[in-house]
Amino acid sequence: MPVTTRIAEGWFWMGSDDYHSSEAPRHRVWVDSFEIARTTVTRRDYGQFLVATHHEPPRGWYEEKFSFPEQPVVGTSWFDAVVYCEWLSSLMGKTYRLPTEAEWEKASRGSEEGGLYYWGNDSPEMFDYFQGVWDGPRSVAEWRPNSCGLWNMGDNVHEWCQDWYSPEYYAVSLTRNPTGPLEGTRRVSRGGSWRHDRKASRITQRSSIPPSYRYTDYGFRVAGGV
Repeated sequence: MPVTTRIAEGWFWMGSDDYHSSEAPRHRVWVDSFEIARTTVTRRDYGQFLVATHHEPPRGWYEEKFSFPEQPVVGTSWFDAVVYCEWLSSLMGKTYRLPTEAEWEKASRGSEEGGLYYWGNDSPEMFDYFQGVWDGPRSVAEWRPNSCGLWNMGDNVHEWCQDWYSPEYYAVSLTRNPTGPLEGTRRVSRGGSWRHDRKASRITQRSSIPPSYRYTDYGFRVAGGV
């Protein structure tokens, strides 16, 4: 079951004017305090959900390279992730959900307000952890956490967020607790992936896919728990 960390309320600078246009404009955002899991949901935890609910297993569930209990569960659609959150809420008597895109970025930053990555500005290529070919995701929490005690906020698997995606959303974003566009065809995802040559992504880097897709470099972490 998830171990969460409380992220304090406050303002932070979201996005960037220096990279892809979908990350611009850099803008000031307020986010209320919230809880977020220290790791992505593991295969061990997702397996308990499958046994309890008889939900359809995610893509890659029976492949050996995705079979280790402490790996992040992969191959889940956005809808699968939402159903898991609903089951977990019922089981624990607390409300769990996917983090909003703004919550994810604030949590990833920790105390690194201006950092490019969740550990700071050093390139991923400087660290042995990110080198070589990865045949699948690493177990969660193998490398160092960020300043909030959160692991893999930018590497290992792409993480589903709650929001619909629009590349122009930042120009019209709410300044307090933004939750993305009211509708769309793709859901936001954040973080890097074991499958890419560059294993980690910048904090402000955005990605998205349709919510029904199940890719084996996609997972999720839960927010809430209050």
